[in-house]
This record gives sequence, C-alpha cells and structure tokens, in this order.
Amino acid sequence: MFLSLKKKARVHSPWIYHFHTGGCNGCDIETFATLIPRFDIERFGVKLVSSPRHADIIIVNGPVTKQFVPMLLRVYNQVPNPKIVIAIGSCALTCGVFNRNGEENYALAGPAEKLIPVDVCIPGCPPKPEAIIQGIMYAIQKLSSL
Repeated sequence: MFLSLKKKARVHSPWIYHFHTGGCNGCDIETFATLIPRFDIERFGVKLVSSPRHADIIIVNGPVTKQFVPMLLRVYNQVPNPKIVIAIGSCALTCGVFNRNGEENYALAGPAEKLIPVDVCIPGCPPKPEAIIQGIMYAIQKLSSL
C-alpha cells in the first residue's frame, strides 16, 4: 500500500530539479516561462525543487562543459530511483551551436546523453514553453510506468 501511494504521489505531483550545464540560457528562460501564470505547469502538480534528493525528474539544459561533468554525475546519482532525465534544447541534445562542423570542442564533454541516460528529448533552440510542457507530460507518463 505504501509503494502504491508513493507511486501515485510521484505521478500526480512530480518534483523537478533543474540543472544548467552551460550555454546561452535561452532554454533556461523558456523552462522558467513554464512556471509563470500564462503556462502554469504547476496546474499538473509539477513543482520545482532546490535539492536533487527530493526530485523525481531532472531537467538538463545546455551543452555539458568539462567543468560541469562531476557535478552532473553527482546530481544524477543523488536523485532517488526511479528517475527521469529530460534534455531540453539542441545544446543538451547535440551541443548545438557550440559543436561547429562536428569538430570536438576543447571545453565540452558532449551532449547530456553521452554522460547520463536521457529519457525524454525536447529539441529546439530554444524550445517553446508548450513543447517543454508536452515533454514533461511525456516524462510523467514514463514515470508512471516505472
């Protein structure tokens, strides 16, 4: 009974931890726009938390710089299982404009998927808040099946 209650709470009120790994902050602005009253993602029970230990879902924005690799791995390991990782924006998916002609950049460790398993990808530069909300809803569906 406790496990079903925990699963139900996780699905109806998922807590999200936002992690920025570098880039131009365009995806951060659009991610935070989902929280304003116009889009109001909190109507789905979604809450942004300040500690990864309380989160069910991790949102990763930006290309992963080499400086952020240990922090990204630490945050990923701190989120309790089951967890969902959402990569938002073309930088988080392919390093975007920082990956020039497919050449390796000395400052980048690569896209988020190269370092941690990504469950949901939201493309765009930056993606619109509606797309981010749709991706989060898809992540909640995946979370309910775990």
